[in-house]
Amino acid sequence: MQLSNLIDDYQGFFLLQRARLGDLDIDISERAISHLAYRTKTLDEYVKKRDAIEQYCLANVENVWNGRPISKLLLKAPLDFGGQFSTRLIELIPPSHRDNYKMGLEHVGIVMGDDVDVFYAENREKLSGQQIQSEACEPYFIRFDEDKTMVKFYRNSLQRVCEIEGHKFDDFYHSDQA
Repeated sequence: MQLSNLIDDYQGFFLLQRARLGDLDIDISERAISHLAYRTKTLDEYVKKRDAIEQYCLANVENVWNGRPISKLLLKAPLDFGGQFSTRLIELIPPSHRDNYKMGLEHVGIVMGDDVDVFYAENREKLSGQQIQSEACEPYFIRFDEDKTMVKFYRNSLQRVCEIEGHKFDDFYHSDQA
């Protein structure tokens, strides 16, 4: 099975999210893509999808957040979104206890760097909120209610956040929660 079959039409998803940002006058043309997030419907689907995606990976950092395992899968080859956009990280998320999240392709992460605070100040009326996940990870986000998808804006890439938090992308790490 090809990776694209495991994560749906990721190029179409990215193009849709980029167009939505364009409609809000948010330009990401000079920004790096942190990651692509995919949410499964069940924990069993999560484990099967994680194991299948790992065939295309150099490493997986799986930790537990909110009582659920979450994988950050570092790909051998980048996912190409077209133009200068690509990423080598997939965030794989099992279902939440709440149903207000999109199953399948859920969000794309954009790296804003140290401009993230200026970005917030200039765009706060367009943003849906901010998630405080850890000291190193406090992304702002825009939620598109029509399909429950999001775009998140990070100071550091999710891979760098994991590294700051002490996780190494040097092997395949699984939690005991999966």
